[in-house]
Amino acid sequence: MNTKTIIAVMLVVTGLMVLAYSGIAFKTPGQSVDFLGMHFQTTVSHFISPAVGAIALIAGVIMLVIKPGRV
Repeated sequence: MNTKTIIAVMLVVTGLMVLAYSGIAFKTPGQSVDFLGMHFQTTVSHFISPAVGAIALIAGVIMLVIKPGRV
C-alpha cells in the first residue's frame, strides 16, 4: 500500500464515521481565568458537520478510483 491509498482509506473511514454519527462534537480546554483568588477553567466546543464527512468520503473515493497516471 502506498501513501495515497492509506490517506484515501483514512478519508473514507473518517467520512463514514462522521456521517454515521450525524456530526461529531468535542471540547478542548480553553483559557484559565483567575478571579478574586478563584481559578476557573473554560472549555471550547467544536462541531464537525456531516457535510465535512460527506466531502471527506467523496475525496477518499475519488483518490481510490483515479489512477496516478491520470492526474
